[in-house]
Amino acid sequence: MPERIFIGVAWPYANGPLHMGHIAGCYLAADIFARYHRLKGNDVLMVSGSDQHGTPITLRAEQDGVSPQEVVDRYHSEFLQSWDRLGISFDLFTTTGTDNHREVVQDIFLSLQDKGYIYTDTTPLPYCHTCRRFLPDRYVKGTCPHCSNPDGRGDQCDQCGKPLNPEDLIDIRCRISGDAPEIRDSEHFFLKLSSFQEQLLSWVKEQRHWRPNVLNFTQRYLEDGLKDRAISRDLEWGVPLPVPGYDGKRIYVWFEAVIGYLSASKEWAALHGQPDAWEPFWGGDTRGYYFIGKDNIPFHTIIWPAMLAGYGGLDLPYDVPANEFLNLEGRQLSTSRNWAVWVPDYLERFEPDPLRYYISATMPETSDSDFSWRDFVRRNNDELVATFGNLVHRVLTLTHRSFQGRVPQPGELEDASREMLSKAQQAFSAVDDSLHACHFRAALGHAMSLAQEANRYIDQREPWRTARNDPAATANTLWVLLSVINCLKTLLNPFLPFSSEKLHALLGFPGDATGKGWSWDHSLESMPPGQELPAPAPLFSKLDDDVATAELARLGQESA
Repeated sequence: MPERIFIGVAWPYANGPLHMGHIAGCYLAADIFARYHRLKGNDVLMVSGSDQHGTPITLRAEQDGVSPQEVVDRYHSEFLQSWDRLGISFDLFTTTGTDNHREVVQDIFLSLQDKGYIYTDTTPLPYCHTCRRFLPDRYVKGTCPHCSNPDGRGDQCDQCGKPLNPEDLIDIRCRISGDAPEIRDSEHFFLKLSSFQEQLLSWVKEQRHWRPNVLNFTQRYLEDGLKDRAISRDLEWGVPLPVPGYDGKRIYVWFEAVIGYLSASKEWAALHGQPDAWEPFWGGDTRGYYFIGKDNIPFHTIIWPAMLAGYGGLDLPYDVPANEFLNLEGRQLSTSRNWAVWVPDYLERFEPDPLRYYISATMPETSDSDFSWRDFVRRNNDELVATFGNLVHRVLTLTHRSFQGRVPQPGELEDASREMLSKAQQAFSAVDDSLHACHFRAALGHAMSLAQEANRYIDQREPWRTARNDPAATANTLWVLLSVINCLKTLLNPFLPFSSEKLHALLGFPGDATGKGWSWDHSLESMPPGQELPAPAPLFSKLDDDVATAELARLGQESA
């Protein structure tokens, strides 16, 4: 029976271009997972969108001297282009600015309010006399009281991940004027998180399939005790409060943005002319996965589940496979200091699959990892080109030379050939198990190990030599290798979708590479003898060492 899989992916702020940290943090992993489950024939819905209501948007708009909507329109359009060119296959990538999103957010707000989970109270907030306004969370900075990070924000510390309130910061300052704001009381709406303390703790203790970093962080956070949090702010940009008398306030973005997973599901259903099609993805036997970076863990393992539990009738997350951070050349990535590799810039100069491969191979699943241009070039040349691409090119070239460009007819297979096919079957099972468990680096490692085994097999069998005096042995060797390459085409499809399509055509198959789904066997039907093969062509391009030097120089100039 096909499974039903919901995939929610973190909503990027539409205040700047995407960078490698975004891709390594959640977007590539989500896409690999979605492609894998689609190949298996499962019913998949993957959604996200541009978060257009956060204070990063208004800050960027003030810096650029334009309206917040102009900022959103520019970067949302750029996001869509990047997803398409990088092969990130959302079923819907929308924005938080739609009428549908506003309606869903306000419905959840009113429902939680009716049930007593939202109430009004006063809260101390920073007021800047120079700017003459209350300061939203990201308009202030100060030292984090938990880890002493000197650049803590008024909503969260990026260094330790702890959510914060502005008044928690030590030596608080306004980011615009640089002045120390006055703390004043302001009336706001609060989510009664404390009501969900025991319920969530019991639920979290059952999630033994979660990654240890996610489970441990969440459990410690809950055991420290949940505090009610304000869910409105003194802003004029965002989703209006569905309550009269609060025109100068908006729903706080951290409360609103997570509801986007639900609103996007409803929008997707409406766009497909089936308004109720979202419902199966939010109930029953559906498994919901939320792909995020580690700085978003509490919002997806505590706050969003609390909101869902309070609202009722909707599934809580099944898994939250949060990745750690990606550093750049040994230093913490920083957009404010321009220490980043921007996705649109990369795509102007290089193909998408080498980047997908490199980030998959170094994905920060359990600890921070590092993006290095020299390592990128090395892995492209030594692994993609020399290990996988060269295997494919050698086999196809030899087949053209020895069998007139057609798949040979094998005879009785020798022990070594049967063992090679058995290793392919074992690799297929290992990759399947790893992808199912969201272990993406391990899955890629199993696939590339199979490519290495195939290279050892061809070197041992020497089909270029046996072609002169033993055509039967040569036919067996090349047919086995073509069958293994066909296996690799499927195993690597979630990681390298563009190259897999190219390889599908080079193997002489019609249609697209996803046509036969997540399946492989070593039967003659799967690799039909006599099938015509087009002229061989390289799958990947070797990169000169000068590429790393040039990119490092470019990075140095941009970071100056």
